Amino acid sequence: MIRRILLIVMMLLGLAGFGAIAVVTLGPARHATNAAAAQPKMMIITAASLLSPGTLLKPAEISAREVNRAEVPEASFADTPEKRGELVGAMVRRPVVAGAPLLADDLLLPGDHGFLAAVLRPGKRATTVAVDAVSGSAGLIWPGDAVDLILTQVIDNANLAPGRRIAAETVLHDARVIAIDQHLAGGPSPGVDEKGNRTVTLEVDAADAERVEVAARIGRLSLVVCATDPGQAASALPSGPTWAGDVSRALEGSAQQPAATASVVRVFTGTAEGKEFRF
Repeated sequence: MIRRILLIVMMLLGLAGFGAIAVVTLGPARHATNAAAAQPKMMIITAASLLSPGTLLKPAEISAREVNRAEVPEASFADTPEKRGELVGAMVRRPVVAGAPLLADDLLLPGDHGFLAAVLRPGKRATTVAVDAVSGSAGLIWPGDAVDLILTQVIDNANLAPGRRIAAETVLHDARVIAIDQHLAGGPSPGVDEKGNRTVTLEVDAADAERVEVAARIGRLSLVVCATDPGQAASALPSGPTWAGDVSRALEGSAQQPAATASVVRVFTGTAEGKEFRF
């Protein structure tokens, strides 16, 4: 009986010892876990994909992740809608891997000194065209997109058939957009202006810059976004202008024939002023 009591006492002492060891061992770990969980956190802006030098940031290339405030990298950006809007259109200066924080030294922001000259590739020029909400693709064009520039003009010549009085033609093909409105100067983010985009700056060569200036004087300019998938076959450009008669079946028949010229007869009676009769 005494041996049984001693055995029970020893077992209880052993359990108590193991409990004390567990408290000593797990106590600091639990405390560290609780302390880590209690640390304040914040969201910082990161790269959503691999970014190469010369890239103009688009909204889809900007992401975010949560970090402890004590571990926030220097010169990183807090994730806010305003900051994302400021970074859209910024030029990447050095490679940034997916998930890495975007740092101030990695980017050349719109409005920074030398931004426009740095964005342009060797031998290129920057030219700006005026657009409205429709001709500017309803604010859905972003810096870095490739676009075609289409000129639509009305030819003021009554001797032409109706089907030959309106024409459209592609002035530029696959031109890179480098700025939208005042976004070049650090203004509001493109695509969110309630009044719509008003200007688009394109990267062109010297000859195309002259073509754009002439086209702006002739008629209305519109932008058409090009596909960016390198594996997608490019569609052939029209070999010539598209006339109104090519689009409207109602004008198709008249497009091939010049408009009829009215016959005029002027009749004079005595010294009275002559009268004209058209038929």
